[in-house]
Amino acid sequence: MEFDSNKSIYLQICDSIYEKILSGELAPQSRIPSVREYGADIGVNPNTVMRSYEKLTNEGVIFNKRGIGYFINEDAREKVLSQQRKEFMENELPSILKKMRLLGIKLTDLRETDTGTHGSGYGI
Repeated sequence: MEFDSNKSIYLQICDSIYEKILSGELAPQSRIPSVREYGADIGVNPNTVMRSYEKLTNEGVIFNKRGIGYFINEDAREKVLSQQRKEFMENELPSILKKMRLLGIKLTDLRETDTGTHGSGYGI
């Protein structure tokens, strides 16, 4: 896993797990690697992984079966989707809309791109 120096590693680990949940790579009730396993796999201190797992547990995304391991909650996808949409709308979309205004790009321009007029499409 490659890390971005502008964001805490434990948050990047959470983002990676969110992405795997949203893509379906991690299904509800599936077991995720132990703290030590995951730390060794991605080359980070187990304490950093533990911090990520604590955050995910507090959010209700994963749960711990003592002595067995960590698992994806049944409703994790819905929780992650809701949280990620909110974060996108509050943190990323405003700067995208500002850039679109500055460049004179309208939503209809994006729809034209979606139909193949200008490229591969965005699914809008």
